[in-house]
Amino acid sequence: MTEIIRAGEADAEVLVQIGTNSFKESHGASAPKEDIDDYVHSKFNLVTFKAELTDTNNHFYIIYHDSIPIGYSKIIMNFAHPSIELDHVAKMERLYLLKEFHHLKLGLELFNFNVSLSKTHGQSGLHLFVYTENEKALAFYKKAGFKIIGHFDFKISDRHTNPNHHMLLVY
Repeated sequence: MTEIIRAGEADAEVLVQIGTNSFKESHGASAPKEDIDDYVHSKFNLVTFKAELTDTNNHFYIIYHDSIPIGYSKIIMNFAHPSIELDHVAKMERLYLLKEFHHLKLGLELFNFNVSLSKTHGQSGLHLFVYTENEKALAFYKKAGFKIIGHFDFKISDRHTNPNHHMLLVY
């Protein structure tokens, strides 16, 4: 059985664990280990998540499979970007699913949930950034109808950035 539940402050530790594991699975080989470890330590910790969870613009949802938390999403409503001429566009900042559960296609379920959520909040589209070498994620988003609208260098450390595609889905 699968459930998608809005995360609260009590879920911060679960988000730390899933975020850390998923980021390392998808980006771990993209930079020196020290840079990845420093990034994960600075971004995926209890203090950061608790602060993000109290911001009402952030919508975190955890997906559970057989009562086990296996992934989460973070979407921000009305997150404008200079290269997007739409009003009321949401940013999907994270869509993480632990690698061992990819075969269940629950990332698609969590993605569709977020699209519906953003439409319910009056959004006219959804944008996100995807690491250019994450071929699986790129194929997933292209199949969902996203178009590449630009590029962005994602800062891992002062010494390393990863090239990302900026993608947009218009409803």
